[in-house]
Amino acid sequence: MEQLLMAIDPYITLQDEEISLLENAIVKKKYAKKENIFEAGKIARDIYFVCKGCVRLFYNVDGNDKTGFFYTEGQFICAGESFTYKVPAVENYQAIEDTELIVFKEAEILQLTKKLPKIELIARIAVENELIKSQKVIASFITKSPLERYVELLNEEKELFQRVPQQYIASFLGVSPETLSRIKTRVIKKIRS
Repeated sequence: MEQLLMAIDPYITLQDEEISLLENAIVKKKYAKKENIFEAGKIARDIYFVCKGCVRLFYNVDGNDKTGFFYTEGQFICAGESFTYKVPAVENYQAIEDTELIVFKEAEILQLTKKLPKIELIARIAVENELIKSQKVIASFITKSPLERYVELLNEEKELFQRVPQQYIASFLGVSPETLSRIKTRVIKKIRS
């Protein structure tokens, strides 16, 4: 709960009574490593908040998984288009390691916002965060080489390299595992020289 309150604190501050209402409206769920959290084709009715663990967003393209993003502690997860417009989602979410999430169920969010209108902001924050992450990934693919994307990921989220299997990192960067290996070798050589 503390992580969640810290994540929303820049946007809203809750009093003790409001925190209690929020606590009663959420569900805490655990997912085992490699367990699917949400699958494409379904309509998203939940918003998630990562308390512990790592989650991979991926798309299935012609039978191949293509990683779109990684979520770690303190981040919201929301299949934004599906949640907002009630259309089947195209994305999947999978726990990469044992993961604990806070789940905001749509029905509970609606009930809670009647009692506490400022809570609606949580849903908006989650959807906006998803949009911003998506825009950053798109911009990165348009403006940067795979090597530059690798260095950026290394600088911004170095811990992912310890937590995420290399094939998912390669997929996220849009390269084969072999190309990722060559990129890593080039970066290491550059650092040592």
